[in-house]
Amino acid sequence: MITATDSRPDLETILTSFDTAYAWNYDGVKDGLRALYAKAKTNQWDADVELDWNIEVDPESEIMPRCVSTLAEFGPVAKLTDAERARLGHAELSFLMSNFLHGEQGAMIVASQLVSAAPWADAKLYASTQTMDEARHVEVFHRYTSEKLEWEWPANSDLKALLDATIQDSRWDIKYIGMQIVLEGVAMAAFGTMYQICDEPLLKGLLFNVMRDESRHVAFGVQSLRGFYDDMPENERRDREDFLIWSCEMMRNRLVGEELADVMGWDRANLREAMLTSPVSRATRAMLFSRIVPNLKRLGLLTPRVREALIAMDLMQFENSDPEQQEKDFGLN
Repeated sequence: MITATDSRPDLETILTSFDTAYAWNYDGVKDGLRALYAKAKTNQWDADVELDWNIEVDPESEIMPRCVSTLAEFGPVAKLTDAERARLGHAELSFLMSNFLHGEQGAMIVASQLVSAAPWADAKLYASTQTMDEARHVEVFHRYTSEKLEWEWPANSDLKALLDATIQDSRWDIKYIGMQIVLEGVAMAAFGTMYQICDEPLLKGLLFNVMRDESRHVAFGVQSLRGFYDDMPENERRDREDFLIWSCEMMRNRLVGEELADVMGWDRANLREAMLTSPVSRATRAMLFSRIVPNLKRLGLLTPRVREALIAMDLMQFENSDPEQQEKDFGLN
């Protein structure tokens, strides 16, 4: 159930229900989580100290190279004036950053739920640090979107659907799948791509610091779920497959960005069709799943049924990539 109030149109409440677990064994009972918690403690950072918010940013400048836009091959783009291209670039970046912001709020809520729901003391300790991380991410993405880009978009409907489903599900491992594996996996790949091609110093510094946190968050999901599905009954495993396939479909759709058509006076259906079929757009989406697919394989969740669904969505190209090596290449480890 989702409700809003007339007095607070900016406030939305959803009904949640999940088991809260005490974990009375305070010794390390899940390999790697205590070390991850120790790393999280030493890597906390203050956005006011680490980032120079005095840097001036022109929101219609070429913050992200327009030649790498997934809309570059869309027919109407070729007819735009220079001013219209600047407007489109501004819209694309603000849309992307706004949905990062909304995703980070969802991640903050899920992390806080895992403090209660996770069945190991080490996981509760780590989820507590992630809740703080996500609060900091909400802070920096909101500040950049509102102060520098001066344009904040509402949450994309597909992203919102996945956030709602993850927050409302009563099973703790589904919260891990939806957030730590799928949402955080796509976010890490997106941040990495933006970091590589962006020259704007404030955004580049913001992304690097956020990526350091997110690399731990994905590792938290993988380490927590490792071995959990090995002996799961077939009917329960199939439930996880259903949720995983749906989650990947929601994230694939969220990357289409058909809302941009409204700003530019284009037809949404035409833009959606172009984005789903464009070779550049398809390659970009597959790359953004480059951390998800290898991790599903590690967890035993890349079952024949899930594999078939991801192939149909054209998201399997990076099955054998090495997420840890990618993080080392960025200097995150």
